[in-house]
Amino acid sequence: MVRPLVLTQTTTRVLEPSDLGAALAILESEPVANAFVTSRVQVAGLDPWRLGGEMWGWYADGRLRSLCYSGANLVPICAGPEAVRAFADRARRAGRRCSSIVGPAEPTTQLWRLLEPTWGPAREVRGNQPLMVTESPAPDVTPDPLVRRIRKDEMEVLMPACVAMFTEEVGISPLAGDGGLLYQARVAELITTGRSFARIDDGKVVFKAEIGAATPQACQIQGVWVAPEHRGRGLSETGMAAVLRYALADVAPVVSLYVNDYNTPARKAYQRVGFREVGAFMSVLF
Repeated sequence: MVRPLVLTQTTTRVLEPSDLGAALAILESEPVANAFVTSRVQVAGLDPWRLGGEMWGWYADGRLRSLCYSGANLVPICAGPEAVRAFADRARRAGRRCSSIVGPAEPTTQLWRLLEPTWGPAREVRGNQPLMVTESPAPDVTPDPLVRRIRKDEMEVLMPACVAMFTEEVGISPLAGDGGLLYQARVAELITTGRSFARIDDGKVVFKAEIGAATPQACQIQGVWVAPEHRGRGLSETGMAAVLRYALADVAPVVSLYVNDYNTPARKAYQRVGFREVGAFMSVLF
């Protein structure tokens, strides 16, 4: 009797548009952790020009098992140790083209350990960024009624707050390099899609946040910022409660975010609004 051939080798390759169904099956197996990449793939598919990068697939026994998004960020997805090693080998051969490595803490730690000898040193490594989720807001925090969606004609009012938040969080200005064209386009996209929120008093942004990634299963809040002169007054809590209300009502049944572990005030504020910690991310910034 002739037994059928069973593929036992592992391999990686750049995925093509025809691989979309298999890729989405992996992405949607962990809807919260993968929200950022899933939202991009659901809109753009797997064509590198539309996606803004390549999607690498790792195959074992002839089946697609893990992914790695390689664009402005390098993001391991549902990747075990063997897949991470394969992605690291491919990344080394390609050379660093990303501004950060980000993803679930365990595979991202392993990926950076393998890449650091050739890609290092990093500008900063944030090894533990708690991943927080909620399906319902805390009943004892009243949403700020002045937090609302930003209109297209308010982009010039919003941009200084966006630049201040990015610079404070990342350590460099988003206006560097291309003069901020890509960053401005991203801010405009979030405003156009109704995912940018703020409280504006006397023509200045007091609080702001965005729903940066959105899928039918989960969405992710990002860019939370309170003007320095208004901090310590609870605006991050009431503002987040307002954004959370919009997100749960209009976007997805689960809302997530991740925060730096050393930012104790923010973690406590998010917990008071209704978020709980369910895991951890890691970011390597170049």
